[in-house]
Amino acid sequence: MNKHFQLYAIAGLFFLISCTPGSMEYVEKTAGFIDGLWHGFISVVTLIIGFFNPDIKMYETNNAGWWYDLGFLLGAGFAFSNVWFTGSKAAKKNR
Repeated sequence: MNKHFQLYAIAGLFFLISCTPGSMEYVEKTAGFIDGLWHGFISVVTLIIGFFNPDIKMYETNNAGWWYDLGFLLGAGFAFSNVWFTGSKAAKKNR
């Protein structure tokens, strides 16, 4: 693999991990809509990381209520719809 690609992949992973639910960032403040959107979008990554680090959660419990929930659902829906629709387009091309 290209060394630049590896560097970008590692930097991207650290970027994803830095804003995960359950981090110390949300002790003082509550997570709002934008945080919920981001947490929903990276929910698959945080689930996998949560298997190895019990401090990382998929969902932030210190949140602003239904605004966070709405953002989380939209983010998770977007993340999962991209996975499903990308796979279905590839399957349609092979037919």
